[in-house]
Amino acid sequence: MTPVTSMNLSLRPLDPLKDAELLHTWVTHPKAAFWMMQDAKLEDVERAYMEVAADEHHHALLGLQDGVPAFLMEKYDPVHRELVGLYEPQPGDVGMHFLVPATDTPVHGFTRAVITAVMDELFADPRTRRVVVEPDVTNKAVHALNEAVGFVPEREIQKPEKRALLSFCTRRQYLAARAASRGVAI
Repeated sequence: MTPVTSMNLSLRPLDPLKDAELLHTWVTHPKAAFWMMQDAKLEDVERAYMEVAADEHHHALLGLQDGVPAFLMEKYDPVHRELVGLYEPQPGDVGMHFLVPATDTPVHGFTRAVITAVMDELFADPRTRRVVVEPDVTNKAVHALNEAVGFVPEREIQKPEKRALLSFCTRRQYLAARAASRGVAI
């Protein structure tokens, strides 16, 4: 895939076996608590992502910065995964998760660049009309980040593993948020 931002971010399919060790360090870090894999063993991570790889309704991509693994993206079909029975899906809905691992040397604006790259990837598919997210209600940092790229919260929902804030972002909302962040009127 091609670079998607000035930070030279790109995406490639996740290899569940090859990438499991790296993912294990990311998802078990205390700062990844919202990923809910704190106590996972390497085998648990391998198994989880082998299941994703075998699932036609759920896909994992490894985000790269200058060719080096830097973040994780998941997209899923909410008609079949994650949100079944919790909201009324519309044609063109795509669910999304992303994880930027903890680092000792944070780069200002990196997480914003990552979510922008993720949204660009999702909306690159002309069938995508709306992106759906369901972060933990207590994850205020991701709520602010989601809002910055155009997500609008709809309501809280109870998932089996968490209380979540169901939010949506249409293509139009995303493009407007991107234009506003660059000071461009649309």
